[in-house]
Amino acid sequence: MSSAARSPSGGAGAPGIGGGRILSGPVAICVDRPLLALDRPFTYDLPAELGAGVGSLVRVRFHGRLVRGWVLGPTEDVPDRMLPVGRLVSPVRFFDEPMLALFRWISERYVAPLAAVIARSHPPRVASEEPGVGLAPGSGSPPRSADLRARDDAAGSARRPGPLREAPPGHRSRLGHLADPALDSYRNGGALLDAVRRSAGSFVVRPAPGEDGAVAVACVRAALAGGRSAVVLVPEVDPLPATARAVLEAVGERAVLFAGGDRRERYRAWLEIAAGRYRVVIGTRPAVFSPVPDLGLVLVSRESHALHREERAPYHHVRDVALARARLGRAVCVMSAPFPSLEASAGGHAEVEPLRRARPPVEVVRPGPEGRAPRLVTALRQARRAFLYEPLPGYGVARVCKACGEPAACAACGGVLRLQGGRVRCTVCEAPGSCARCGGTGFGIARGGAERVEEWARRVAAVPVRRVGDGDEPRPPGEREVLVGGVEAVKEFGPLGLDLVGILDADLAARRPGLAARERAVATWFEVAGWAGPNGRVIVQTRHPNDPAVQTLVTGRPDRFVRAELPRRAEAGFPVGFPVLRIAGGAGLEDELRALSPRTLLASGMGEQRLCLVALDPGDVAAFGRRVRELAERGVVTRVEAEPHL
Repeated sequence: MSSAARSPSGGAGAPGIGGGRILSGPVAICVDRPLLALDRPFTYDLPAELGAGVGSLVRVRFHGRLVRGWVLGPTEDVPDRMLPVGRLVSPVRFFDEPMLALFRWISERYVAPLAAVIARSHPPRVASEEPGVGLAPGSGSPPRSADLRARDDAAGSARRPGPLREAPPGHRSRLGHLADPALDSYRNGGALLDAVRRSAGSFVVRPAPGEDGAVAVACVRAALAGGRSAVVLVPEVDPLPATARAVLEAVGERAVLFAGGDRRERYRAWLEIAAGRYRVVIGTRPAVFSPVPDLGLVLVSRESHALHREERAPYHHVRDVALARARLGRAVCVMSAPFPSLEASAGGHAEVEPLRRARPPVEVVRPGPEGRAPRLVTALRQARRAFLYEPLPGYGVARVCKACGEPAACAACGGVLRLQGGRVRCTVCEAPGSCARCGGTGFGIARGGAERVEEWARRVAAVPVRRVGDGDEPRPPGEREVLVGGVEAVKEFGPLGLDLVGILDADLAARRPGLAARERAVATWFEVAGWAGPNGRVIVQTRHPNDPAVQTLVTGRPDRFVRAELPRRAEAGFPVGFPVLRIAGGAGLEDELRALSPRTLLASGMGEQRLCLVALDPGDVAAFGRRVRELAERGVVTRVEAEPHL
């Protein structure tokens, strides 16, 4: 056993099924030990009679223990003594060489163990689902057995979306009208469809309000017309986004919703995708690795949404993986969002957007008492269907202790106290509210938040007012209803045609901590503003009408915000497009990392425990990652988290 060199990429195996060339002799194995200190292939002797090849899951002896591992391919790094591969664990090939190239790119880009990348690329194995596939190693994708087809028919509902809530009246007719949008009304729309049908490339699409699903359907149909498959990625599936619903309805049995279900259902669906049963896969983050044949399109819906970032190792972002997969596989990557992320906007991709403004004008007003501008109040009285976006939860913030007169602060941690659901609690540690000085529980409250908005809106509106809070099922406003909610209520419902959309507390975005707080706020504003109908009104309350974030919403174009944010991020030491890593380790970590000359290095911690935040020039990531792996072998690095929330 020894460390092995990388196997060459290229070739055409059959990912997920038993196809592909059978290997024998010295092969590189990625052992299933997701540690940076062990992040290198090891050489084993593979007997030909096992019928294994690239992507096969095998069992090997590693440091005296039997562990799983994946076959990466033949290797020329042959030691004097090799241990044999013990047995073939599964007849399934979990990846082919092109997919392995993607895994290696992810491992390098996010400084993550290759074993962690491979393990996250497919659902947990359920061995009992494999016999019915009728695998024939080395023969390519096999026909499906009658046995498995019978089970598929019985469990078909597990792979397709379950019962959905009724869409708002008029929703289906509008969606049907847009099922095949004239993308020639979009700048570069024709170039996008031509690229999807024939070649490769990357595009940033800004759909008109309510046309997200229609644009996705047009792209998917273009891929299918070109004889290729498509993967559509959505940030969430509960409730099912309008884009996912539109693609499923348009494509029919050729599409699968790869999300939800138990382990058995997920693994069965993955096997079926690999066998070529579906040409279109719709799903969340894991679907970016779907082993579809002849991939021609990867579409990232609501690309700027925070849920597209994986919170577990390897901490990848779906946008970056989709771009890499499209580049490596000569497919087209489409990043679609009303307000694309800064990374997408500044990435040099072709832009596709409507030739004419398709949203109502945005009115900017100065907030009145408790955020009730006279113009907003007047519009609310006249509205029959509206949404008021209030990012602050609760009824208000405690300002002063009534018992001792001191400024209110949590007795447990000193945090801010908020009145929510009739109780005062700390916003940091969630302890019951009590004064840090005297222990009193009575406070003077500065009113403001979604609960307070709901209260005063009920006295103004001519229709019922309701609030969507934490734990409530998100839904669009009814036909005669005003809905109040925060970011948890903002979902992709499709065209709603509201009379009024009010964006309250817009200035809060500038006060929120984090480099990306303003960007996330603007992305939410764009989604909410898109709910207004052509004759509706969008009213934003702010004391800073010339702020680039507000003006970006007013003009409907991201350009001004991008121009303002790029230098701000660079000045902070984290330029857009520069990989960011949070590295934990022991004494000497900071000095070791500083010697690698990162763009930015911020260090904290005490004693032997150090935590470093680094930003890297994209061209330095590979060398930096190799050094970090060496430091992990020496015990200097204990953990690496890529692209942390800043």
